[in-house]
Amino acid sequence: MEYVKLGNTGLDVSRLCLGCMGFGVAERWVHPWVMDEESSRPIIKKALELGINFFDTANVYSDGTSEEIVGRALKDFANRDEIVLATKVYFPMHEGPNGKGLSRKHIMSEIDKSLKRLGTDYVDLYQIHRWDYNTPIEETMEALHDIVKAGKVRYIGASAMFAWQFLKANHVAEKNGWTQFVSMQNHLNLLYREEEREMLPLCKEEKIGVIPYSPLASGRLTRDWSESTHRSETDQVQKSKYDASADTDRLIAKQVAEIAEKRGVLRSQIALAWLLQKEPVTAPIIGATKISHLEDAVPALSIKLTPDEITKLEEPYVPHPVVGPLI
Repeated sequence: MEYVKLGNTGLDVSRLCLGCMGFGVAERWVHPWVMDEESSRPIIKKALELGINFFDTANVYSDGTSEEIVGRALKDFANRDEIVLATKVYFPMHEGPNGKGLSRKHIMSEIDKSLKRLGTDYVDLYQIHRWDYNTPIEETMEALHDIVKAGKVRYIGASAMFAWQFLKANHVAEKNGWTQFVSMQNHLNLLYREEEREMLPLCKEEKIGVIPYSPLASGRLTRDWSESTHRSETDQVQKSKYDASADTDRLIAKQVAEIAEKRGVLRSQIALAWLLQKEPVTAPIIGATKISHLEDAVPALSIKLTPDEITKLEEPYVPHPVVGPLI
């Protein structure tokens, strides 16, 4: 495993991050393919054995049960001081007023609930899951600063927004002497590259860590286009992201398959290798639901694509509707 600093910080993270959205109680989440605790624990343990120290979850994943499962597993299997534990806040956690968003009230309430579910005194990276159009960004950034100063959070990050929003948030924080975002968790893979227009150049210039989600496009880059899985058949979020561009995306997936076959490696390894070479990506978030997903991902760290291979992978891409800040 390789380790790098997260953006312009002293925090060491593995170059692969384990995404934990797939762990939880399926009945309490929109995805029926979510794995229960008994099935999740071996995957978390294997990630640790492979040297992964970076784990990403969110309060909303399976109504908090993802945090509970991850917290218990890390307590049993890991040294907390070596682990970088990340979670997120924004989406609804209860019905009625003040159940969602980035108000001071919601942030203060949800960080304490996340800490309790995770079984820890602090999280290493606390991220806003989306932009809140109904709360002044000054209120949000001051509340995040306050939970950092209270010792509940070590660093803060953001996820899936427009570049102008991200820059505005950090400008407000800098102007007021508050804690700034050190990372951006965004939607980026060979099938969706709209982040290359503004967000990636901004993050490179500002030395922001980039931790992309959906690096394999929900599995579409890993198998024949005609193949289906339980997740691909039932994941409506995946369909909303990729179905509209399926005709052009198929050409990219074909290129991935051809390069993988020529090199004698897996398609997932080619897709990950491309992402790992894309500046300023820090650590793609791998949503593993099988131990083999992790074992297959690690070799991608040693694959260096040639300029010709990168051109071949990127050439078929056409502009896509923006979905990162929305979904």
